[in-house]
Amino acid sequence: MKILLRTPRLVLRQFTADDAGLLVDLDSDPRVMRYITDGVPTAREEVVADYIPAYLAYHRRGPDFGFWVAQLRGTGDFAGWFHLRPEPGHPADEPELGYRLKHAYWGLGLATEGSRALIDHAFTVDSVAVTRVVASTMAVNIASRLVMEKCGMDLVRHFVADWPVRIAGDEFGDVEYAITRESWLASRPEPPNPG
Repeated sequence: MKILLRTPRLVLRQFTADDAGLLVDLDSDPRVMRYITDGVPTAREEVVADYIPAYLAYHRRGPDFGFWVAQLRGTGDFAGWFHLRPEPGHPADEPELGYRLKHAYWGLGLATEGSRALIDHAFTVDSVAVTRVVASTMAVNIASRLVMEKCGMDLVRHFVADWPVRIAGDEFGDVEYAITRESWLASRPEPPNPG
């Protein structure tokens, strides 16, 4: 199991086959799944047969993009997961950022902390010259939108996603946020002047 990143409060590590139970537990909370499946949990069979193999396949392709378990530093407690990867059919230089955290860890700034670390990672990897990082959510998911804004991402468009399940609020559509390499570079602190 490889660690991708450490932040002040999180460790992001590769998924293993043994993490299926963590995902089942996370996805069994209706609050966590509110804007994804309208609160319906993900079946263990789907996690084991689809999710875990897909996450492990990202790790086999390379270390820079994929899905990672988020654990609290110090305790190792499972907080949720983050992903940074190109969406299917989208260019490799425009990866999508995503996250899902246990309800107990909402409102603590962990989503912002992990997301900022992954945005920094995206723009510093050698394997792909990332031009921008994108993220999307339902327009009514204010908490997720605030995380994106705190990470320096700008609202770039409203759209209507083809959700397989009707979710209250989906009539307001979805939003996409993005941060470009240029914006990210401009937000970096100036290095100290050696003179």
